[in-house]
Amino acid sequence: MSKGISFYVNFHINEEHIDSWKKAALEVLNQMSSEDTFISAYLSRDANDPAHFTLYERWNEPSMEAFMKNQLQGKAYRETYEKQLPNWSKCPRTFSQLEPLDEWHK
Repeated sequence: MSKGISFYVNFHINEEHIDSWKKAALEVLNQMSSEDTFISAYLSRDANDPAHFTLYERWNEPSMEAFMKNQLQGKAYRETYEKQLPNWSKCPRTFSQLEPLDEWHK
């Protein structure tokens, strides 16, 4: 198994802000993918709830606390997004850290 952390982030976006949120989220994701400790990310929309989005992320960070400090705080490309997120959202985003057990690739 690879080192690092894996987690989901759940977003519940107000319907009238979905397009604005998606545009801003994609800008952040494109910038974030250049970070040294970034491994991968997958953004998905719930097939039954078009306002619910899930982001699966993998990072080569030693802990969730290190990720929060190193990646969520102090990144200029995240500033506008982080300030707007509460306005776009129905409720605060949630993070669910995962415990990797095994993996398969094709």
